[in-house]
Amino acid sequence: MLPIPVKYRGIFFMLLAALGFSVMGGAAKLLKANFNAGQLVFYRNAIGLLVLLVGLWQQPVVKKIGGKLKWLLFRGMMGTLALYMLLYCILHIPLGTAMTYNLTSTLFIALFSFLLFKEFHGSKVLLAVLLGFLGMLLVYQPAMHFPWYYNVAGLISGVSSAIAYLTVGRLNTYYDARIIVLSFVVTGVLAPLLLLGIRLLFQLPADAIFFIEWQWPAGIEWLWMVVLGVAALFGQYFVTLAYGADKAGIVSAISYANIVFSVFIGQALGDPFPDMISLAGIICIIVSGVIISLVKRKTELEQK
Repeated sequence: MLPIPVKYRGIFFMLLAALGFSVMGGAAKLLKANFNAGQLVFYRNAIGLLVLLVGLWQQPVVKKIGGKLKWLLFRGMMGTLALYMLLYCILHIPLGTAMTYNLTSTLFIALFSFLLFKEFHGSKVLLAVLLGFLGMLLVYQPAMHFPWYYNVAGLISGVSSAIAYLTVGRLNTYYDARIIVLSFVVTGVLAPLLLLGIRLLFQLPADAIFFIEWQWPAGIEWLWMVVLGVAALFGQYFVTLAYGADKAGIVSAISYANIVFSVFIGQALGDPFPDMISLAGIICIIVSGVIISLVKRKTELEQK
């Protein structure tokens, strides 16, 4: 175990997770010259699947009641859609902006929890959600010179991530956590292959997201592809440790470090630093997510 005080381990693990996901985004940026989002989805999940299968072979899954196969498949599809949209944004807009859109999932989780499950956490969360949506408008505004579909893809990334996370929360009772991850990884491998087969069968033109051309990495690209997959697994691993080491509200708030890391990694790779309006929007989204996370933590403590 790392030689750090127990009370700080959750924060430390989530910082490592945020760094891992930011490095994943940086590796995707380095591959954008020859690979599109669908191709990166395949390689990122293929590497993850190999590692996960080795882990399952070494330590079999914990048997639970199961019986929710449709929800498991739905989680896999939503997670894969979120990854498609995230990688598409990473390849075409600044890394920090792409990650900001993805982390709006906290706002949508709060919104969907109220609309679908009637979970209301008070006026503070409501105001935080409104602040977060204001932040999205500020981030969107300076990016109007981008084609509109990049911004829409970013929003879809946040919405589908939120749906995937809500589904995971309901599936934890029924399946081992690794089976839930497996549903996502397997879908992320099969979806690009299935869409490639459809494209070839019906002679459809390739595009930048779903209908891909097959492309092998070459030379240094193999290194960046491995970094892409390993960094994503690194992030997922430390997310799991973080939630096991501290309250969900605390570690969720720390997850917004992902945006900070991504802004600087993106800048190192040639992205412009966010202007004042965009930076104000990013700060609004971070503050909104932190408030929602901490209020939920307080509510959970009061209910115990």
